[in-house]
Amino acid sequence: QVQLVEPGGGLVQAGGSLRLSCAAFGRTFSNYVMGWFRQAPGKEREFVARISSTSGSMTYYADSVKGRFTISRDNAKNTVYLQMNSLKPEDTAVYYCAAGWIFGTRALQYDYWGQGTQVTVSS
Repeated sequence: QVQLVEPGGGLVQAGGSLRLSCAAFGRTFSNYVMGWFRQAPGKEREFVARISSTSGSMTYYADSVKGRFTISRDNAKNTVYLQMNSLKPEDTAVYYCAAGWIFGTRALQYDYWGQGTQVTVSS
């Protein structure tokens, strides 16, 4: 069992930056693939980014955030991050971190989820 806790997101102007963090409690954090997803009002939850287990040497991004967002992990702190730059109003959503065993892009492939944190980008 893994618990994922996401401190608050925030409100930022378009073009600005924000870093999300997600702390894991429970089983060995480094063993898990970690992902970020987001869900905007009236839309389905969508994949944002993922990072491989252990060293985190492999990352993968949705086309909509590629070149603007960076996922990273610090196994010593049991934390995964999402650095978001050049934010756009369409990035506004509730952001969720997730942990699983499969290096996938589908929500069903992840077993544990954070509570979600709101990110609002104003124009």
